Amino acid sequence: MYTFIITSYHEPLATIKAVHAILSQDIKKPFKIIVADPFIEVKHIIEKEFKGNTLVEFFLDPGEGKAATLNLILEMYYTDHKEDILIFTDGDVFIGQGSIKALISSFKDPRVGVVCGHPVPLNTKDHLFGFWAHLFFDEMNATRKHLSSTQQFFALTGYLFAIRNGIVKTFPLSTNEDKVIPSLFWEQGYGIQYSEDATVYVLNPQNFKDYVTQKKRNIKGRINLKTQSDNVYAKESGFFSESLRGLNILFTYPQSLKEFIWILLAMFARLYVWGLAYYDIYFKKKKYHDGWRIEEVSSTKPLD
Repeated sequence: MYTFIITSYHEPLATIKAVHAILSQDIKKPFKIIVADPFIEVKHIIEKEFKGNTLVEFFLDPGEGKAATLNLILEMYYTDHKEDILIFTDGDVFIGQGSIKALISSFKDPRVGVVCGHPVPLNTKDHLFGFWAHLFFDEMNATRKHLSSTQQFFALTGYLFAIRNGIVKTFPLSTNEDKVIPSLFWEQGYGIQYSEDATVYVLNPQNFKDYVTQKKRNIKGRINLKTQSDNVYAKESGFFSESLRGLNILFTYPQSLKEFIWILLAMFARLYVWGLAYYDIYFKKKKYHDGWRIEEVSSTKPLD
C-alpha cells in the first residue's frame, strides 16, 4: 500500500493540481492520497473537486504546525508492514511524471528506509532570486548524489520524500521533519537514497523578504536540532559546513561575471540569515516553532 500525504496551507488551486499530478502517475499498487489542510473551506473545495474518487481523502489539520500534523497522520496510517510506503509532499509543489515510479523503485533494497526526491525550481535563472534558487538546488542535487552513492547520511527535501512504514511512528516536533526523520532511520541501521529522477517542481521566493522568512525558519530548525540532539545530522549540518560548500561553488558554478556577483550576494544573504537566526535564538530567546506558513511567504505560491 502506498499512502501519499499532501500538507497544504490554504492553497486549494495548487493542491488540486498537486493531487492530479499524483493521480496521473503509473502506480501499480493500491494507494490513497491524504490532503491535510487547516482550513474548512479547503476541505469543501477538495471534496467537491474529487467527489466520488475514493483514492482522495481529506484530513482537517488541527493547525498546530506541519510536523504535528504529520505525526498525527503517521500514527493513523502506521502499519507493521515494511513493504508499505508513505510518500510526503506539499500542496504548492508538483510531482514530475514518472517521479513516483523512480521514488518507489529504491525500496526494492530492504536496507533502504528513506528515499529523497529531487526538487527543481519553477523560477527562471534570468533574475537574482531565480538564479539563487537554481544555484542552491543544483548544489544540493550534486551533494545528495555524492552522499547517496557513497552511502553517507544526508538530509531530505521536505518537498518530496518517502519512508518505509513500520519503523518510525512519531518524531520530535522541535525541528524540521526533513532533518530529523532521516536521522531516526539512520540510527536504526536503515540507508537513505537519493532519486534524481523523482523530480518535484517548486516555486522559490521571489523577493528578499520572503527569502529571509523562509530560510531563517529552516536554519532555526537546524540550530535547534544541533542544540538539543546528538544525532548524525546535528553533527554534520551547520554554518561552517555550508560555508565550505559555498566557497566551492563560487569558483565552479558561475558562467559569467554577473553570475559570479550574484553568487557573492547569495553568500552575504546566507550569512545575514544565519546571523538573524542565531540572534533570534540566543539573544531574543525566540526558539524554532513549527508554525508552518503562519509567517506568510506569498511569492512561493504558484497558483493561489
